[in-house]
Amino acid sequence: MSEMVTLKINGRQVQAPAGSTVIEAARGANIQIPNLCSNPELEPYGACRMCMVEIIHGKRTRLVASCIYEVSEGLEVKTDTQRVNNVRRLVIELMLSRNPKHPRLLELAAQHGVEGTRFEIDVRGCILCGQCVRTCREVVGVSAIGFESRGTLRRVATPFNESPAECIACGSCAYICPVDVIPLKEKDGVRTIWKTDFPMLQCRSCGRTIAPKRQLEHFAKITGQSLDDLTKSCVHCR
Repeated sequence: MSEMVTLKINGRQVQAPAGSTVIEAARGANIQIPNLCSNPELEPYGACRMCMVEIIHGKRTRLVASCIYEVSEGLEVKTDTQRVNNVRRLVIELMLSRNPKHPRLLELAAQHGVEGTRFEIDVRGCILCGQCVRTCREVVGVSAIGFESRGTLRRVATPFNESPAECIACGSCAYICPVDVIPLKEKDGVRTIWKTDFPMLQCRSCGRTIAPKRQLEHFAKITGQSLDDLTKSCVHCR
């Protein structure tokens, strides 16, 4: 059984497992901390900085990203101070400069009283939260995409900007993107993602499309099943 530590969040005493993060402790206590890059299925990353909180430990007070900062005995956390909200508003403005029209960002802006951005608009869509890259690596296990360049030029890309040899066309990157900027479409038995067409296989019982062949080959490899087994019947038939 995990050792438990006691901390305070917004004056409320909370218990959380040692080694867990502040945002996990807050979630367990039904205390909401806004975030865009934190996901329970992924390793802590600390990219978007929306989850900044103010902590007091002893006589020291500072701002930390709650998704990567671990809880400790006697820690005091404040999630709604002026310093915290100033940082969040700045982060929202920066994200709006890259993606000024997405509903999720506009919703956050409204919640924090941000009416626009003071920064030059340079529409890139992606807010660099890293969830797509991390999902591909940590959950799917293929590392078909990654980051290239640095600073304002940083972006998610495939190796050498070519058709990704490792991609299995599962679409996990597109599904998890909080601002919906990874194009994915299906038409006439073909899934298109990362500017690459992936043929899909059909259920041999009913003819419904199941998944891209590359994805089913990946599943066959890790499960020991054959493509025939995987395409014999779909979820509808079963």
